[in-house]
Amino acid sequence: MSHLALSSSHASLSALNPAQQRAVETTQGPVLVLAGAGTGKTRVLTTRLAHILRTGLAFPGQILAVTFTNKAAQEMKTRVGELMGGQPVEGWWLGTFHALCVRMLRRHASVVGLTSDFTILDQDDSVRLIKQLMESQNIDVKKWAPKVAADIISGWKDKAWSVSDIDSSRAGDFAGGALPVLYRQYQERLKTLNACDFGDLLLHVISILRKPEHADILSDYHRKFKYILVDEYQDTNIAQYLWLRLLAQGSNNLCCVGDDDQSIYGWRGAEVDNILRFEKDFPGATIIRLEENYRSTGHILSAANAVIACNENRLGKQLFTTSGMGDKIRVRALWDGEAEGRWVGEEIETLQHKGWSLDRMAVLVRAGFQMREFEDRFMQLGLAYRVIGGPRFYERAEIRDALAYFRVVNQSQDDLALERIINTPKRGIGDQTVQTLYAHARAKGISLYQAIQDLTQTDELKPKVKGTLMALVDSFERWKSLVGTTAHPELSAMILDESGYMAMWKGDKSPDSPGRIENLKELSTAMTDFDSLSAFLEHVSLVMENQNNTQGPHITLMTLHGAKGLEFDAVFLTGWEEGLFPSQRTMDENGLKGLEEERRLAYVGITRARQKAYISYAANRRMYGQWVNAIPSRFVDELPPEHIEVETEGGLYGPGRSAHWDSKGFSPVISAPVPAVVIEREYNRGDRVFHDKFGTGTIVNIEGSKLDIQFDKAGHKRVLDSFIVKA
Repeated sequence: MSHLALSSSHASLSALNPAQQRAVETTQGPVLVLAGAGTGKTRVLTTRLAHILRTGLAFPGQILAVTFTNKAAQEMKTRVGELMGGQPVEGWWLGTFHALCVRMLRRHASVVGLTSDFTILDQDDSVRLIKQLMESQNIDVKKWAPKVAADIISGWKDKAWSVSDIDSSRAGDFAGGALPVLYRQYQERLKTLNACDFGDLLLHVISILRKPEHADILSDYHRKFKYILVDEYQDTNIAQYLWLRLLAQGSNNLCCVGDDDQSIYGWRGAEVDNILRFEKDFPGATIIRLEENYRSTGHILSAANAVIACNENRLGKQLFTTSGMGDKIRVRALWDGEAEGRWVGEEIETLQHKGWSLDRMAVLVRAGFQMREFEDRFMQLGLAYRVIGGPRFYERAEIRDALAYFRVVNQSQDDLALERIINTPKRGIGDQTVQTLYAHARAKGISLYQAIQDLTQTDELKPKVKGTLMALVDSFERWKSLVGTTAHPELSAMILDESGYMAMWKGDKSPDSPGRIENLKELSTAMTDFDSLSAFLEHVSLVMENQNNTQGPHITLMTLHGAKGLEFDAVFLTGWEEGLFPSQRTMDENGLKGLEEERRLAYVGITRARQKAYISYAANRRMYGQWVNAIPSRFVDELPPEHIEVETEGGLYGPGRSAHWDSKGFSPVISAPVPAVVIEREYNRGDRVFHDKFGTGTIVNIEGSKLDIQFDKAGHKRVLDSFIVKA
């Protein structure tokens, strides 16, 4: 190795902290680099690769480097090239799991009955093929969605389960247990087509590497790869884990970089146990913790450390910074979701007036339906925003469909709206029928709705289609007659129910259908802020028009899952309430494992903030058209008092007062120029009390700070004692 290379290598290492240097220079044996949020993970990975090349430990072709995205692979290639003096590094095996497996499978396709020019099917192709197979088995594809079957089979492949691994215990109840046969037929059909899907890329390569009769293939890769590096190891699924283990058995020089505390994708197959059992899988492994954070302030990191420490299943680390404590996290208790939207908007405007750009701020939610409240508020304030990871609330397909129904009820001449939902859900009204209707409408100079009314009185249409259209028009006429006498939020729910649109999504077993249902219910909630259906539709039209303005800085609005890997100067973490966050559905489905993943999500959210972090929760939240009494998230209880400032909405504890924490958790005390005095909160069964939203009621049961109250008008509710006063 030249003196220049040694000098360059030393210069790169000198810019690292001691833990980072150790992660770069520990080149023999298995290494797990636990890289906490904001600790310079990418710098360590790229410097390690450059160090291996500079010191002559391996040639490029002897290195296998695995990333989770093509973007990450390109970034790694660029940065290693820069560290190598600007010379591009060629010949190494760098890419995503799927890209690298394609490369291997093209070399050895014949071992699994394919040729090297095999086709890779996308998801739509896979679903279409499965649908054909289901129809050939006389499985009702309306009752049993082909996409659901495709998702289940994909999940099996993520676990590296081949056809022979699926028995009755794993078959499930889909189509009466028909999936194992369907899986076998699907794989046979793929082989006939000389094709594979994305799951097969890993599954086939694992099969090849495991075959005793082809042990020479695995041996060749063992000789080839002297070093294997893996990024985001906590996000690997079982198939990816098995593939890595097989390849690492050669040199044993496997370096995995990841953070068990940021494993938040269990719902899509990621297995946190892969990283937790690293030392067991690779005896003698070196564990290196990167704990010095270069992103966030001390108060933010201390709060994040305290929350994640409540998880039992973790390897453990403690983030710290040398850049100072900064501002404490502000925790805000508010009356309801509307107040939360107002408060967030006001705080953003305050930061703006202090010179902060909107691009430096983000609002993070646990569930997509929460975005609507903030989008409406930002529109009222004229604050530009962008939704990352999905469309804006009113741009989502299910919302557009629902709005189309409402538009026809409000204005039956709205041809575009009617055309959108005339066959949604499926009613057997095809394109040819629609063209016939439009031809009549143009010839007569009338609307599509009027054309339907005309042609259902003649014989131009087939009897079945005519009957369907007559029933649809009758429904619209009935809904229109209720506009003046039925509350529009109630009417909207009736329309979605009677049209079959809500039932369509309830019957859809795809992973995104629960979120779509939540959004549709939130749409009804949004309508309660307006006097009429037409006023609401007018509001939506103005919102959609203003959304076309995409110039200049924007606030970022996104889910916590979508925020991983990003960072902002100011982050608003909203909706920290039990049942919403942590998600009740996640806890019901996955128990303690689900709760711990939710807590990791909280940790990810907090550590997105560089300088300022805000956490908010509401005492009451209007969800799906009904008021729900909310209890602060357990994650709020886990925040350390010395690193947060707790505030309540004005009037809750009196003007100018804010709540603080005591050793027992959340306990409001008066914070004023005078000495703090604990507010009297002694209540007994039978006491008459007053709540700002629910009015006057009688306490019927007490569990600590939680009270069951029979309100005179709002009925039975459970509330915190800090949100009531004696009547």
